[in-house]
Amino acid sequence: MSASVRDEIIIDAEPEAVMAVITDVGAYPEWQEEIKESEVLETDEDGRTRRAQLTVDARIMRTTYTLVYSYTPRSVSWELEEGDQLNELTGSYTLDDLGAGSTRVAYDLVVEPKMRVPGLVRRQAARRIADEALNGLKRRVETGA
Repeated sequence: MSASVRDEIIIDAEPEAVMAVITDVGAYPEWQEEIKESEVLETDEDGRTRRAQLTVDARIMRTTYTLVYSYTPRSVSWELEEGDQLNELTGSYTLDDLGAGSTRVAYDLVVEPKMRVPGLVRRQAARRIADEALNGLKRRVETGA
């Protein structure tokens, strides 16, 4: 059974600055604590990541998986191509320009591990991943850290 989460955050930056951090998949380990490694395997004609392999230590499991990315002018989405511990992993960042140098970022995630994990633990893990993704993104965009 999968767990899904949706959350939002306001970032004090233009959407282009936010999108630049999101599309730099190779730098994810620098601002997302649970992502230990990120290797870009393929890029598209615009130089954005098309496929990447990530290694994640999410407390309940350590896993390596390959994601396929797609883009619109204001969103990045991904889906699982293959993974050693996951049946499903899909998600997206969607940006909304609020004007005056602010951007609302919505984060959606659906994750289903191969191993049996109690529902509460799955939901807590998905929530932690979303919180880290959004708070880490905000910190990286606003301070460069």
